[in-house]
Amino acid sequence: MLGFLQGFAYGLFLTCLPWCLVGLVNPRLALPGESPTRLQVIFRYALFAPFLSFLLWLTSLWGGFGPSLAGWLAGLTAIAVEVPLERAWHRWRQRRQRCRQEARLVAEAQRRRVEQEREARESGVAVLDPAHPPAGDDEVVLALCRAKQGLLDVRRPDLAIQADRGYSRYAHVLDILKARFSPQELAYQRAQRLVSEVCLGVVDNLTAMTSQARGVVGLDADFVRRRLARESLTVEERIALKRRLELIEGTESRLRHLAARNESALTVLDDAAVALARIETGRPQASVATDQALEELRRFVGRAERYGRTSQ
Repeated sequence: MLGFLQGFAYGLFLTCLPWCLVGLVNPRLALPGESPTRLQVIFRYALFAPFLSFLLWLTSLWGGFGPSLAGWLAGLTAIAVEVPLERAWHRWRQRRQRCRQEARLVAEAQRRRVEQEREARESGVAVLDPAHPPAGDDEVVLALCRAKQGLLDVRRPDLAIQADRGYSRYAHVLDILKARFSPQELAYQRAQRLVSEVCLGVVDNLTAMTSQARGVVGLDADFVRRRLARESLTVEERIALKRRLELIEGTESRLRHLAARNESALTVLDDAAVALARIETGRPQASVATDQALEELRRFVGRAERYGRTSQ
């Protein structure tokens, strides 16, 4: 065993210089990891590995045995075997971290979706279930369901809530229309067509938002910012990360613009609902004015009280 250690120390010491030279030319060939540097190469192959071989050599001296051939061969191939193994371990660890991050993003998206749906229910907003669209609804509601499902597929429940709000406004305006007009009236048909066009415009914006969000569905702005905060990045990596962050921020800016357009459309639907609610199309049910009826009722009550006292 001591002869093996002594041979291993000699073989390891002899391979330090070639690996150091290779690492100085290209650090990625001699070191595992995401962004190795030449300083790390010098520390590993000019300081750490020679010091380790020196300790092994000192440990094997007291036994009095000479270096063995197996130890020589093991020392010569130690770094060549260790570097790929460590690189594979780094890849496994990155995959595991990426899976955890994706699971965290999915859980966070699910949590936000549940929270937003609860807030929507509490605020009176109807919540669409894309898997089970409301029975008997028209193509506008079905289009809103498809648009919402598309946004949920790209993990944007914060934007999918606009489909619920659009559905609530659409159903509310149609209910007011049915209460104020007959479905056979021309005013009802024209107003319904205009409301449907506005809601289909909301669907188009939601579909565009899905397309925009799908391009950056695998990118995490917080992770990119943490990577940029490191000081050991090369110039190429920093430029690539900054470009990736610009893509994310540009996409978010376009998504906010489309969301603002939807907010404008929802405001128009609210204005339409208020304007239609003010329309009085039915005939009054009372035969006299309300103020006159109140005055007559007061007089009747007064006479009733006097009648009660007289009869006593």
